[in-house]
Amino acid sequence: PHAGPVDSKNEAAMSELVPEPRQKPVVPMKPMGINTSLLGYIGIDTIIEQMRKKTMKTGFDFNIMVVGQSGLGKSTLVNTLFKSQVSRKSSGWNREEKIPKTVEIKAIGHVIEEGGVKMKLTVIDTPGFGDQINNENCWEPIEKYINEQYEKFLKEEVNIARKKRIPDTRVHCCLYFISPTGHSLRPLDLEFMKHLSKVVNIIPVIAKADTMTLEEKTEFKQRVRKELEVNGIEFYPQKEFDEDLEDKTENDKIRQESMPFAVVGSDKEYQVNGKRVLGRKTPWGIIEVENLNHCEFALLRDFVIR
Repeated sequence: PHAGPVDSKNEAAMSELVPEPRQKPVVPMKPMGINTSLLGYIGIDTIIEQMRKKTMKTGFDFNIMVVGQSGLGKSTLVNTLFKSQVSRKSSGWNREEKIPKTVEIKAIGHVIEEGGVKMKLTVIDTPGFGDQINNENCWEPIEKYINEQYEKFLKEEVNIARKKRIPDTRVHCCLYFISPTGHSLRPLDLEFMKHLSKVVNIIPVIAKADTMTLEEKTEFKQRVRKELEVNGIEFYPQKEFDEDLEDKTENDKIRQESMPFAVVGSDKEYQVNGKRVLGRKTPWGIIEVENLNHCEFALLRDFVIR
């Protein structure tokens, strides 16, 4: 007999607890078939031009590190790369100069201008790398330097009152010079690349490639690629840069055919068929640095700069 009022009380309590269903916001209907020509010209096609002007004003930073044993022609190659004396003057070994006991790191900055485009180029040299009898852990100062530059940049970036333009000292690319032995990579080469391929873009190059015949060069390049693969060493361009099929095809071609670039550097000019060319004179002719039939230097330069 008391069921009715109790039920109605419960119902009242329940209705207080259960919120009323909210009305969904009205979604505006899609405009039916607006003729796009009505919108007229907005000007988003000038974005590229705006960006170009902005970057031309600020210029570019490019920091390139060269690593390898003494006498492989690192300075000469960097000078050849930028067609000017950007690396320490390669005047040969000085009697007064002692071999550095530990790896020193020297950064030399330059501003290069070409066709109105300014680039602040920094060449980071690592004299003393791999020149000792005991080369254990000689990559450590290099790894420390690379990581310090990342931290420096990040600190500036997260600063509340940050600079309008943060100076970029991060190492963008590391040219690792491999001795043209024709055999296999030395343990030092593998150790260095294993440690540093995680923190920097490594581009392996075979130095002084004119010391090998064409067959030896092809065979050595294949061997180096195989060893890098077996040791799980990734060099630039890494797999993460394969953003689409076109990129992947292009990068695979570089990884499987060009790498490591077998190069010859020279800062001397010679006259060949009435043209001035960079090259090396041998008793059997002139090796032209920029001639693809003689050397892969032009490929390396396009790869690094263009």
